[in-house]
Amino acid sequence: MSTVTEPGLTRKPPDHGGAHTEPHAHGAHGTFRSYMTGFVLSVVLTAIPFWLVMGNVLNDTLLTSIVVMAFAAVQIVVHMIYFLHMNTKSEGGWTFLALVFTLTLVVITLVGSIWVMYHMDQNMMPMSPHEALQRP
Repeated sequence: MSTVTEPGLTRKPPDHGGAHTEPHAHGAHGTFRSYMTGFVLSVVLTAIPFWLVMGNVLNDTLLTSIVVMAFAAVQIVVHMIYFLHMNTKSEGGWTFLALVFTLTLVVITLVGSIWVMYHMDQNMMPMSPHEALQRP
């Protein structure tokens, strides 16, 4: 069955029935094994920081915070690989390039904000409550 669109040109309507035989061009899908691997890693990477915080294992708040943030960063990578299927080969490398660009902007924004707040705190003149009441 064909439909005439212009003189001499025909177009076949899309076939919406039956199984798909063409591979998807937008990236590879995960297997059950890869999804289960990602799930188990996610559970482990959540349980260990939970245990560290609830059990007060390290006895140091700063060290515990750093370890929890490191586990969070590893878990972000696990999610991107196992669930979002991001790698340097998908979409011709454009998804990875977009990720690098986004991370660069986030780092610049966070570091710049912390830098500005630190210097504002250091450069503000300290004022006692008595001096604050005396100002016009």
